[in-house]
Amino acid sequence: MLPIVLVLLDGLGDRTHDVLGGRTAGEAAATPNLDAFAARGSCGLLYAVGPGRAPSSEVAHWAMLGYRPDEFPGRAVFEALGRAQEVSDEDVFAYAALRPAERREDGWWLTGRPDPERDAEEAAELIARCDGIEIDGLRFSLEEVWRGEAVLRIAGRADDRVTDTDAFFRDRHPVLRPRQLVPEARRTARACEEWSREVMRRLEGERFNVITLKWFGRPRHVPTFRERHGLSGSFAAESAFLRGLGRSVGLKPIEAKLDLGLVAERLEAGDDFVYVHDKRVDEAGHTKDPREKQRAIETLDSQLGALPTDRAVVCVTGDHATPASPEVIHSGDPVPLLVAGPGVRADAVTSFGELDCSAGILGQLRGPDLMPVLLNAADRPLFLGSRPTPADGADGYPDRELLEPLI
Repeated sequence: MLPIVLVLLDGLGDRTHDVLGGRTAGEAAATPNLDAFAARGSCGLLYAVGPGRAPSSEVAHWAMLGYRPDEFPGRAVFEALGRAQEVSDEDVFAYAALRPAERREDGWWLTGRPDPERDAEEAAELIARCDGIEIDGLRFSLEEVWRGEAVLRIAGRADDRVTDTDAFFRDRHPVLRPRQLVPEARRTARACEEWSREVMRRLEGERFNVITLKWFGRPRHVPTFRERHGLSGSFAAESAFLRGLGRSVGLKPIEAKLDLGLVAERLEAGDDFVYVHDKRVDEAGHTKDPREKQRAIETLDSQLGALPTDRAVVCVTGDHATPASPEVIHSGDPVPLLVAGPGVRADAVTSFGELDCSAGILGQLRGPDLMPVLLNAADRPLFLGSRPTPADGADGYPDRELLEPLI
């Protein structure tokens, strides 16, 4: 059986651009290394949650790693875990962001955010001023992480099924009212609204005068990566929330971006699964300059020549599309996917990009298909109809307990 290396280029998918000759950034980029891997392996397209659906990174990763929506704990839990905060399923978590807002006829409108360097000290003081508020038996505790952003912990039998107050844009959008998604969450939603108003009272007259909330959730018990897939390994990412996601399923979190030396080191250490995340393509997509995204893909390609396809099944793909234009955050367009390694069949695809990969033998996959495809390529598929595993939704063989011989 072979180990698996998953290289995730965040925001890899794109739309076509006139300035790139009607191509996506990935199609226009010079990618000799990815082209060579594509020519030696199997290719396809991937929709993390389905065609036309634009997922956040955490939702896309959750599906691609083989976990179900009903098991999803919410990104705020990942944010806490990624910063080594203790979490408990007795508490609800949300992500809080200090913001400036101005009063208009139809509500409070966001106008920016603190500068992570210039405003850091002021932001920390304002967050501390709003810590420890109690409303209707619920205690709201804030633990700042950076630039006026914090993890909010709600203790007191709160319900996490509450909508965001943060419109997710830097400016030009209003602060939203928290709403319950189910009747049982009414108390929590009303308390969150009153908490928001109390925060505004405490911050009245300050440059940063509101704290928005998003990504409500609570820890949920889920099978570990080993229990679900029969694999143990590491999860390397610069983003704290992604390291928290890895930690939540039992993968070793490592703070790093794309580093093939680290991949080799982890394989030598005996990891069955090595995940490496790099955010530079996504960041380039958010500039809304197609050429900037093209350059980012070319830069990363230059670092991928030593992928260990001689001793591991290697997958290179993305989690979602971050179009370099127009003004959308993410889109529901597909991302290219390649799988290469010992025994992986070479199809007719010879270059890496959405249009080329669409002709590959893997076809069009959804996020939950990814791990079964990789396990199969690594000679680790679960043989359906044979021996069941004790882990719900398992795709591999984690249970290897043997019957002890008679003495």
